[in-house]
Amino acid sequence: MRRVDELSDEELITAYEVADRAVPHLRANFVSSLDGAVEIDGQSKALSSDSDSRVFSMLRRLADVVLVGAGTIRDEGYNPLKLSAKAREWRTATGIAENPTLAIVSSRLELSPVNPVFKSAVQPIVVTHASSPEDRREALAEVAEVLVLGEAEVDLKAVVDEFAGRGMTQVLSEGGPHLLGALTAADLVDELCLALAPLLAGPGSSRIIAGAPSTLTRRMKLETALSAEDDYFFFRYVREA
Repeated sequence: MRRVDELSDEELITAYEVADRAVPHLRANFVSSLDGAVEIDGQSKALSSDSDSRVFSMLRRLADVVLVGAGTIRDEGYNPLKLSAKAREWRTATGIAENPTLAIVSSRLELSPVNPVFKSAVQPIVVTHASSPEDRREALAEVAEVLVLGEAEVDLKAVVDEFAGRGMTQVLSEGGPHLLGALTAADLVDELCLALAPLLAGPGSSRIIAGAPSTLTRRMKLETALSAEDDYFFFRYVREA
């Protein structure tokens, strides 16, 4: 099995790039403990490592849109989205925008307009629905583009279609679990990148997915498996044809 720490950036990109960027593709990325925990003390950062951070950064480099739930923005203390100079140079040479666009999904719009994420390199998009508080939509419209898609809840299929219509076909979802649950329920997940941390977190933590219980399953195919010197494993699963 190949190791992340032994791969060049180009080789790591090859391991994760899609065959055709013109085809809409939604990729979800999560890190989990060995016993399935998605966070420790309320944050996934405690499960991360240098190798996980490198893969995380590479997936962002390949994305047109980074899709995140508002709760994850608050809980994880997201920084403004701006890639490194090296990543921006690679994207420009590849013919894609210097930085991906941050898109935040929120039903209640419990986001402060002074949150640092609104100082990202590209103006973020806030995605909500028609029943969300109008005054909060107006406040956020000062710092972001506000998209209203759906009546009582966000229409995630319409969101993905809207991005594709703008030429932003490569969507990277970074969580949280409720967003992944909604994306899965809408059958929009084309790929899951799962980092497995060599930790036992014990009881109490949630899984990488949350939402209404369902018995519907979706078969995924293992596309890539990588290891790392720090005993992390990285699995890339894609939707079966």
